[in-house]
Order: sequence, then structure tokens, then C-alpha cells
Amino acid sequence: MPPTLRRLTPGAKLALVIEILTAYARMWRALGHPDVLGLARKARDVRSGPRLDDPLEHQVARRLGKIVGKVLGVLPTDSRCLIRSLVLVRILSRRAIPSTLVIGVMKESDFKAHAWVEHDGMPILPAGPYTRLMEM
Repeated sequence: MPPTLRRLTPGAKLALVIEILTAYARMWRALGHPDVLGLARKARDVRSGPRLDDPLEHQVARRLGKIVGKVLGVLPTDSRCLIRSLVLVRILSRRAIPSTLVIGVMKESDFKAHAWVEHDGMPILPAGPYTRLMEM
């Protein structure tokens, strides 16, 4: 039977919510940075342990993506795709889980842009029908 993730304890859930809110505050303040590459660098500028060879790494990344979306989705503040993606990149970086921040565009009658996060080439946050513009 393949390994599965353990349920989070109430204490672990609370600690994760606090970590997400702290990352949100830090990244929201950084949104004034003039370029997205600088934002991505700032999101990854955290202390983390060594990367572990964990067969559950992708499942952990997906779980964290869902939790970040839920926590930020109920805030009465800015929770658009870029800030969600930056927060998730920061949370993953703290756990030494590699990720890619992707910026995509849609060229319809109106120009639209979208940000999402990938792990091992698979979206953790919804990518939608956007064409990749850049990866960080």
C-alpha cells in the first residue's frame, strides 16, 4: 500500500494558519517591489532545513496549496492569484519543497494574467487556460 499523509493535529493546524497569515503579511508588504522576479526571490528568502527525499512531497505540496487557498479565501483582504502563489512558494520553501512560480497570460479581447505554483511540473494552485509567459 502506498504511503499516505497523516492528519494534522489541531495544534499543527493552528500553527500552519499562523504561518500562512504571517507569510501573507510579509508578502503583501512586498507587493510594492517593482518586478515579479524580486517578489519570487523575497518569497523564497526563508530559512529551511535540508531537502528530504520524501515520497509524499507532492502530496504535501498539494495539501499546503489547498490549505493556503482556504485560509486566504476567507480573508477580507487581497487574496488574488499572485499573493496566494507567493504565500504558497514561501510556505513550500520553508519546508525545502521546490516549486515554480508561473505567470501566464490569456490573449482574448482583454489581456488577462494569472499566477500559479507548480511542483514537479504539475499545478498545485489552479493554472486555468493561460499560456505560460514566465517561470520563476
